[in-house]
Amino acid sequence: MIEFFNEDEIRGRGMTSQRTRDRLVQRLRDKGIKNNQVLDTIARVPRHLFVDEALSSRAYEDTALPIAAGQTISQPYIVAKMTELLMQDKVPQKVLEIGTGSGYQAAVLSRLVAEVYTVERIKNLLNEAIHRFVRLQYENIKPFYSDGGWGLEKYAPFDGIILTAAPREIPQTLYQQLAVGGIMVAPVGEQQGKQSLLVIKRTTSGFEEEKTVAVSFVPFLQGCQ
Repeated sequence: MIEFFNEDEIRGRGMTSQRTRDRLVQRLRDKGIKNNQVLDTIARVPRHLFVDEALSSRAYEDTALPIAAGQTISQPYIVAKMTELLMQDKVPQKVLEIGTGSGYQAAVLSRLVAEVYTVERIKNLLNEAIHRFVRLQYENIKPFYSDGGWGLEKYAPFDGIILTAAPREIPQTLYQQLAVGGIMVAPVGEQQGKQSLLVIKRTTSGFEEEKTVAVSFVPFLQGCQ
């Protein structure tokens, strides 16, 4: 029997309370995040439930934190920035996320778009994320265990695609699974070098690409484990 998170667990207390979350939102606003829907969602999604309990008191700091399998939960500013960029023209109805990780980015998206498809190559991470989604009753997230480079052709095209790991080059498969009029947001660059957050728009005549901020993500790897 599934035990859902209760109101007190979701609401948090002390360093995970709403007051602490509101301070984080103000920091994000000060750093240039303007989309109020995104900011409200960051305030409401319980990030402390997506990290190890020992790190929960740091969940609303604006910093990346370690999770299992040598991965990280992204800095809230980067989650907010990528989500805002994805929604800059319109609210997408169907989004593909490559790299589920803790599930936090998918959780943020799930409160903003109708359908979230998320792919993870590390089975243990995916299982933990699925457990969180179920306990939080996020029913519009559809998780898959697969190599992210393949995307999800069966469910394409997607209005938005978001990558949470950095390839040297974005797989062509993902370009082809982006709908005309859609936006892909992806960190691209070397593992130990410069990475840039790219915004790619698909038009009727091809793809338009724009570099935005410098970022630092874990590398985009192939294969499942």
